[in-house]
Amino acid sequence: MAADLTDARRWTRDGTTLFLAEAVLDEAALGAPSALPGWTRRHLLAHVAANAQALGNLVHWAATGEPTPMYSSPGDRADGIERGALLPDAELGAWLRAAAQALDDAMTKLSAGQWQAPVLTAQGRTVPATEVPWLRAREVYVHAVDLATGLSFAELPAGFCAALCDDVIAKRRNAPGPALVFAAADTGGRWELPGQGEGGTVTLAGPLAEITAYLTGRAHKLTTAGGQPAPVLGPWL
Repeated sequence: MAADLTDARRWTRDGTTLFLAEAVLDEAALGAPSALPGWTRRHLLAHVAANAQALGNLVHWAATGEPTPMYSSPGDRADGIERGALLPDAELGAWLRAAAQALDDAMTKLSAGQWQAPVLTAQGRTVPATEVPWLRAREVYVHAVDLATGLSFAELPAGFCAALCDDVIAKRRNAPGPALVFAAADTGGRWELPGQGEGGTVTLAGPLAEITAYLTGRAHKLTTAGGQPAPVLGPWL
């Protein structure tokens, strides 16, 4: 995990508050495109609500020892999002808020021992339950930006953005792509991707928020020292 449990729990709560505030939109705005291709803001709200329930399954697993996958089948996630996006505004908002609160309540009840219980993520990784709050913090903060209401990574906590860069770098480290060095001019943070292709190392310097946006595949303003566009990266998740 890219952050400790205390930080992740705080970011989960603060990120949820931020997402819920950004999600207060009228009918026309909810039906408008999000920053994610093919998804309206309704799809994004449904996804974040369903994600809370899915992560709640992992918390239940940790609390009881009963294997409870995030999703019942490969198509369950996509089907739930499509169904949720068709809900009336009030029902969609109520689902989003209730699911977020239920997840927070369930995590609060875990004992120290239960937090260490192994659970299986949707990507097939076995992790301790302590990773669940980080997975949720990542969802609510990044998707708050994806709502495309004007919020940017620059308005997210710097500590969260640095932890997210750590997380993304770890996931991209063995993937095909260019060799890159990132230098956050405002915080002094530095990350490296060894690259799996040919060519020299490219240095990308800029604000932490722009590096975070680039690494997660979002719109950004990073360029090379020579002013060339930053290399295109493959999918993050």
